[in-house]
Amino acid sequence: MADQDPVFQIQRVYLKEASLEQPNSPAILLEQEQPSVDIQLGVEAAPVADGVYEVCVTATVQTKIKDKTVFLVEAKQAGIFEIRNLGQEQLSQIMGIACPQIVYPYLRGNVADLIQRGGFPPVHLSEINFQAMYEQQQMEAAGAAAGTLPQ
Repeated sequence: MADQDPVFQIQRVYLKEASLEQPNSPAILLEQEQPSVDIQLGVEAAPVADGVYEVCVTATVQTKIKDKTVFLVEAKQAGIFEIRNLGQEQLSQIMGIACPQIVYPYLRGNVADLIQRGGFPPVHLSEINFQAMYEQQQMEAAGAAAGTLPQ
């Protein structure tokens, strides 16, 4: 009966995509004003093979002074996970909470490093409560399915 035991294993964690743009350099680098920082995060998951899934956490960090971009960083950190013998709800929770929690620290380090290598002080992404993020997405999905969106 051992082949029916739940399985959760990390196969690999890797940087899938990364880009740094400084469209207004070098002029913007001479500005003395503090830039505004906008950070967007996302999580996506997809099957790769039977019982094997890729989970990606994406980050977009954009800094601006007035309406001009200082820098834009986009990064996607991914992990391949073997997940077997779980119900659909448990599988969804694992891919929406546990897997992103494993991948996210790598993304944080890569984003800070990329920004620093671009000649800027590193921007450290804050810790994320993926459980709260997952629960919010589930509530929004349930609201959309019921035909009502939260205001």
